[in-house]
Amino acid sequence: MNRKYQTMAAFAIMVMMVIIPCSCTANNSQDAMPAQNAAPVTAGQPVDLTYAADKAVAAVVHIKFVQNSKTQTVTVQDPFGDFFDPFGFFGQGNRGNGSQRQQQVQTPRREGIGSGVIISSDGYIVTNNHVVEGADELQVTLNDNREFSAKIIGNDKTTDLALIKINGKDLPTLPIGKSENIRVGEWVLAVGNPMGLNSTVTAGIVSAKARSIGANGVESFIQTDAAINAGNSGGALVNVKGELVGINAMLVSQTGSYSGYGFAIPTTIMNKVVADIKEYGTVQRPMLGISGTNARAYMDAEKSKGNEVDLGTNDGIYVAEVVPDGSAEDAGLKKGDVIISIDETKVTKMAELQEYLFAKKPGDKVKVTYIRNKNKKNVTMTLKNEQGNTKVVKGAADLDVLGAQFRPVTSQMKENLNINYGLEVMKVNGGKMKEAGVPRGFIIQKANEKIIKTIEDLQDAVKNASTSKEPVLYISGYFPTGKKAYFAVPLQD
Repeated sequence: MNRKYQTMAAFAIMVMMVIIPCSCTANNSQDAMPAQNAAPVTAGQPVDLTYAADKAVAAVVHIKFVQNSKTQTVTVQDPFGDFFDPFGFFGQGNRGNGSQRQQQVQTPRREGIGSGVIISSDGYIVTNNHVVEGADELQVTLNDNREFSAKIIGNDKTTDLALIKINGKDLPTLPIGKSENIRVGEWVLAVGNPMGLNSTVTAGIVSAKARSIGANGVESFIQTDAAINAGNSGGALVNVKGELVGINAMLVSQTGSYSGYGFAIPTTIMNKVVADIKEYGTVQRPMLGISGTNARAYMDAEKSKGNEVDLGTNDGIYVAEVVPDGSAEDAGLKKGDVIISIDETKVTKMAELQEYLFAKKPGDKVKVTYIRNKNKKNVTMTLKNEQGNTKVVKGAADLDVLGAQFRPVTSQMKENLNINYGLEVMKVNGGKMKEAGVPRGFIIQKANEKIIKTIEDLQDAVKNASTSKEPVLYISGYFPTGKKAYFAVPLQD
């Protein structure tokens, strides 16, 4: 379950460290703690964290991930593939494979553990995407040792969040707090299952907010010095009121163990992911249509080159590129502008801008204030989605959208066409295949440049294409006669 990411070079404090999702491979249990009443907190006085710990321990679960052993067909280099027939005297060569051959391999069974947080009494649980992605089985164990099988409702790689569900009633939950209200220096608890130690609570403070470390596509991490280790992924970051303010996601370490830097996904982002998955099946991702960096980082980079730059401000987002046909271009933003606020909310770095925009949806209007040539300007822009329009993006399409039936090519077909893999279109009932003119009997070998050997390969290609900026499946292959052909299959109306 361990994955490693390199930090952004601009994040100087993290140079030469490794960002590690906090998942692990062990399992123990511990009885729930008795509930207590929250104690009032007086500035400058010791903080009683027992109430928050009681609330959190009951609502944080242990998640066991299982990926079964599978037989997969892989392509290997055949050292004799061209030796016996270098000039193709006995045929056309290995069309579609060159001097390679197919070989079946058995993948090992994989197991891992992580944590999750119950957010509704009927069994919805939030965790990290990297805790559950690719699982064939998910087993959830509550703090009172009850066990449930879970299913994935939806997941989002960009934010590293997932929503799973167990069939339960009257389950303990954590109230969801407003992560935007937490302050640097505030006490928080990290609750999860680190290092195989179930129901572990560690305490620390909020070290920083809106931290970007280059691990996810959208991130505005809460940084904490509460100890987080492997197995904490998906667990709760809780304030002294016993409210969920973040989902623990990763640590930064030179050794792979906690060394002072832990990161949690704020509930502002979590709430949006959960709501969109429930309503639409996928996350609605509004795009401003720019790429850029923090103004201070840009100025420092230019200064290191011997260039003096005066942007008219030291804070904000330097616009390095304006995406064609995007929201920013429509509104007249240009390269070199510096965005300083959105809807009257000051933004000093990219992570703050990402967090604010993520709570919006395509079609929403936002007021952007920016500096151009040292002059302040305001503009209202309409946010677009990843596909360049303001429509609601539907969930990833299923194979059924193609309206056809498939099977792997038979040995006879391989021999007749001199190929080694592909899917035969057995029947075209309607749907997108029929609209695109793909006939019965066509052999699909590639879809969007990905090799198609199994029905699962085609399903993945359809899913990825349907949620991309260009929701079209480009397929190539052969007619039964051996003639090569290409088809473009639009996946949306």
